[in-house]
Amino acid sequence: MNNIAKIIFLDILKSKITFVYFIVLSLVTWISFLVEDSLSKGLLTVAYIVLFSVPLMALLYSTIYIYNSREFITLLLSQPIKRGTLWSSLYLGISGSLCLAFLLSAGIPIIIYSFDMTGFLILSIGTAITLVSVSLSFLIAVFTDDKSVGIGLSILLWMFFTLLYDAIMLFLLFQFSDYPIDKLTVLLLMLNPIDLARLQIMMRLDVSAMLGYSGAVFTHFLGTTFSTILSFILLTAWIGIPYRFSLKIFREKDIV
Repeated sequence: MNNIAKIIFLDILKSKITFVYFIVLSLVTWISFLVEDSLSKGLLTVAYIVLFSVPLMALLYSTIYIYNSREFITLLLSQPIKRGTLWSSLYLGISGSLCLAFLLSAGIPIIIYSFDMTGFLILSIGTAITLVSVSLSFLIAVFTDDKSVGIGLSILLWMFFTLLYDAIMLFLLFQFSDYPIDKLTVLLLMLNPIDLARLQIMMRLDVSAMLGYSGAVFTHFLGTTFSTILSFILLTAWIGIPYRFSLKIFREKDIV
């Protein structure tokens, strides 16, 4: 298991796409701190960049990598290797390399400018979102054998969580504004890992005006402390549940 994960880990780190991801995210993070006139604005800008770009990279790259590794996976399955071990090794290799690329690119400027709990929270959230995205990409890749369909689903899922979800929620809130739907709003917020991550950062930066209606309802019902704990628990579930489903499908799937 360790050897397979190490091979994948090093292979991804040597990839040109990973290098470009590292350079671009690093430059954007440095520029965000240098351009903004206050640390809080710089952190807020970096947080939004992380929440927008990290899931896109992790989802797309992981999905494409799994499809491109189909022959490698088939070859390994012909060896006395358990499917669960192989799938776990793939996950560790891909997620580990992408997390390292994120931490090195965004982590260095964040630690230099904000060596405190806020900076570490943004890094933790970025790492968690990377793991969530990789888990979802594993589920997509094992769900359909068509590479183009898998890539399309990854892009649609990213657009849904980052762009469309809040618009749909806002539409529902306006349509049913005459009804008590606060509890439903809290439930809907739990179904979006990007919103959960954004809620964490907004509460830490104390930018209550940018929490949005759903975030305000979430903290009102559960309180700030419990909201923080519950958000981390839900993000952990978003990492584990898609991966477990993908593992179950992979164990029963015929690999040709």
